[in-house]
Amino acid sequence: MSLNEQMALLGRQAKAAARSLARLSTEEKNRCLIAMADALESQSEEIQRANGVDLDAGHKSGLSAAMLDRLRLDLVRIGAMARGLREVAALPDPVGRVLDERTRPNGLRLRKVSSPLGVVVIIYESRPNVTADAAGLCLKSGNASILRGGKEALGSNSAIARIMVEAARRHVPAFPEHAIQMVPTPDREAIGALLSLTQYVDLCMPRGGEGLIRAVTECSRVPVIKHYKGVCHVYVDGHADLGMAEAIAFNAKCQRPGVCNAMETLLVDRAVAVEFLPRVARSMAASQVEFRADDEARAILGAVPVAAGKLKAATEDDFHTEYNDFILNVRVVEGVSAAIEHIAQYGSAHSESIVTTGEATARHFLSEVDSAAVYWNASTRFTDGGEFGMGAEIGISTDKVGARGPMGLEELTTYRWLGIGTGQIRA
Repeated sequence: MSLNEQMALLGRQAKAAARSLARLSTEEKNRCLIAMADALESQSEEIQRANGVDLDAGHKSGLSAAMLDRLRLDLVRIGAMARGLREVAALPDPVGRVLDERTRPNGLRLRKVSSPLGVVVIIYESRPNVTADAAGLCLKSGNASILRGGKEALGSNSAIARIMVEAARRHVPAFPEHAIQMVPTPDREAIGALLSLTQYVDLCMPRGGEGLIRAVTECSRVPVIKHYKGVCHVYVDGHADLGMAEAIAFNAKCQRPGVCNAMETLLVDRAVAVEFLPRVARSMAASQVEFRADDEARAILGAVPVAAGKLKAATEDDFHTEYNDFILNVRVVEGVSAAIEHIAQYGSAHSESIVTTGEATARHFLSEVDSAAVYWNASTRFTDGGEFGMGAEIGISTDKVGARGPMGLEELTTYRWLGIGTGQIRA
């Protein structure tokens, strides 16, 4: 079977599965999700064995420490996957909600009702927990999913998907076996073939680096919801609580630098730069953060012994870069307006934060920064479906048309108009 034929088969099977999913009740979908969660935990050793093979291959191929961290599945992360599925099961069913209802003068009753999208393709890199998150959200929202993870996680992803499908079918025999499918090949040509299937695929969501997302967007013939990169900023205002600012900056950069909501640029008001930047350098020293700083920030950081050996001059390109690593841009700015201008020029409309005790300054920042998520006195790391109470997320959108920010159950539905008449005809 050729690659095109393989992808067409996946599409046909997914389309048929989507119709079967539409017949499942909310209770049946929830039973599937709980069974999947239980199975991931009870078969965690099998998942870790598959993940170990992927990690060994990743080491040999030269994956960075941050990328290996994204790939790694331990008991805590497997438990988090299971917890996410249970949280999705506990959420209200997004399908069948009456969004609008009206009766026309001729007696025709109209209802706007939430409905599944149909077949959703998710293309992602490294993080195998996305397999469980995406499949679970698609199931609860009535969508069949076709999942294409990175080649570095093929074994982990395949094990997770298989365990989930088998568990669901054991507990709900009506669950269609092709509701969750993995693209079985790492061949990049498979993406173009799959995303040409407009008769089967309703939406594509790429999750990964800018290169992946641009490549998917350029080749796709089906709608794509995307964010190209996460160049996220934290601005420390002249009226910030510097202890709070230090903790937020450390969390935003160092907790998990390989994710899209990690801070890439720290902006510091000139009024507090001399006092604050050495604190940041010392707090990030254990993480071996490399600083790429403008002239003013570099002069301050150069006097801090723990930073001096990890300090470079920032280039114009650096401020546009999503590192996914322990590298941080630093710039000193003159007040909140300058911070907003910097974000407007270099940001990717993902997540930004201001740390300040001044409410008027914060409101200025919140109203003018045009990103999917904007925070006051909180880390950018909260831009996440689980942290937003969605149970999990299928991705983060920086688009302005349709979904924006973390995408959960509601963002995976569309709507239909249902007309109920008594024989009305149009004059």
